[in-house]
Amino acid sequence: MGSTIAAYLPDWTTLMLAGVTLAVPLVIYASHRWLRSVITDKHERQEDSVSPNGESQEPLDDASSFLTGDYEVDLKRLKEAIGGNDDVHFREYQISGLDTRAALIYIDGLLEDQLINTHILQVLMPNVYDGGPHIGHLHAKELVSNLKQEILPVAELTEIRESHRLYEMILGGYTALLVEGLPSALLVGTPHGKTRSIVEPTSETLLRGPRLGFTEALNENTAMIRRQGLTEHLVIKKHAVGNVIKKDLAVIYMKNIVNPDLLEEVEKRIAKVDMDYIAESGYIEQLMEDDMLSPFQQMQNTERPDRVMNALMEGRIALLLDGTPFALIVPVTFSMLLQTPEDYYERWMAGSLMRILRFIAAFMALMIPSLYISFISFHPGLIPTELAITIIETRQRVPFPSLVEILILEVSIEVLREAGVRLPRPIGSAMGIVGGLIIGEAAVQAGIVSPFLVIVVSVTAIASFSIPMYSAGITLRMLRFLGMFFAAALGIFGTILFFLLICSHLTRLESFGVPYVTPFSPIRFRDWKDLFIRAPLTLMKKRPSFLKTVRKTRRS
Repeated sequence: MGSTIAAYLPDWTTLMLAGVTLAVPLVIYASHRWLRSVITDKHERQEDSVSPNGESQEPLDDASSFLTGDYEVDLKRLKEAIGGNDDVHFREYQISGLDTRAALIYIDGLLEDQLINTHILQVLMPNVYDGGPHIGHLHAKELVSNLKQEILPVAELTEIRESHRLYEMILGGYTALLVEGLPSALLVGTPHGKTRSIVEPTSETLLRGPRLGFTEALNENTAMIRRQGLTEHLVIKKHAVGNVIKKDLAVIYMKNIVNPDLLEEVEKRIAKVDMDYIAESGYIEQLMEDDMLSPFQQMQNTERPDRVMNALMEGRIALLLDGTPFALIVPVTFSMLLQTPEDYYERWMAGSLMRILRFIAAFMALMIPSLYISFISFHPGLIPTELAITIIETRQRVPFPSLVEILILEVSIEVLREAGVRLPRPIGSAMGIVGGLIIGEAAVQAGIVSPFLVIVVSVTAIASFSIPMYSAGITLRMLRFLGMFFAAALGIFGTILFFLLICSHLTRLESFGVPYVTPFSPIRFRDWKDLFIRAPLTLMKKRPSFLKTVRKTRRS
């Protein structure tokens, strides 16, 4: 009886594999919790030690922090503070007909010459510029009191008294007018530096839709959002981020749609951004995301204004940083990374087919190498006999195990892909194609890899190219290598364990309070109309329920 029962018990190797399979996720889970607790405690200590945005509170009663009204003193302070820069120009002159001195302070290259010549100098120096308006009958006191209301014909004119604020605005591209007797400076106009023209987005190839891409100028980007449609519900609010070098960060949303709790959470996280310089929106993404230990992006980046507008109409929030063409969209779900605006521009059947293919391609890009290692090294009996014989024949000359074999080819492909991105565009595309063909063929001829593996790696690479979001593609490429090691250690058990670990992590991950894999978990069948299959527009009457928008329906 005992021998009969023992015959059905697994051998010690299977028991050991089962023990390792059970221990690995427990170790990963414990390590992840420990790292998160350490990072959270450190972040909370930093928040207690600094004020929002790291701004130091200067005493308001410091006399040096305000303009005095004494022309000589104020001009001297300006020259001492920013006059050491060669691109800062001080244009001093005498206002015509008056015993009043004035100075223009501006940055070379960040203003329009016509603004200074026509709207300031021709007005204040009419004896020098023929044809200008005559103001010689005004007394100095009248000139000082009426500069803003009557004299300067400019649309934007701001009075400022704080010295440090004035320095920042001048260095930011504003033109400052300092007039003798006036205890404040006037900021004239807005910065107008040279920017590149509006072109198609380079990181998101489009087949149908507006051929517009964001630029590095924030005012142009917000204008593109405004031009998507006229509505009084579109709100654009700007926040200053950066402790040493400040930049404008625009928060964009539809006030009649967005969830107020989501908006409050976004503004709270912006207030906690604490860095000296925010170079690109990627900094914002990393500083505001929910889980920095997750390989998955929790904010979607895009260059397309139409994608941003579609997200706003669903109840999401967009963030635009000055100096970068990449906008951020929050919250994000996993399915969003496999969707494109073209899914909605094409008829629903064609859009649904392309979306299903992307989900299949994402699974292939992640799992095919792991499955190959599992079947070849541990479970060849699961492969059809004729195919198994063919694979064995092609691997007879290969001296390496399947893991080393596939790593050689995968690393070579990744290096070629990175080289193709960094090289000039005409050379890079040819480099990727020709390099891949040459390396693959040479590796097969040298007996380093098998021909069947070249097919596997090629299919995997092509599948990864079909991911519309470049950042999401990087995540799958990175996890693919981890899956190979799981498969090499535990076979098909490791592959299944790897997939389950990813699924369990995704179910716990959130983006600004929204479950990352919704509507999979928690299940919301109503939102499945825009998941694998994009339902006809006439049936998509409701906005996503997980966003908890103020207006639930898409139609008035």
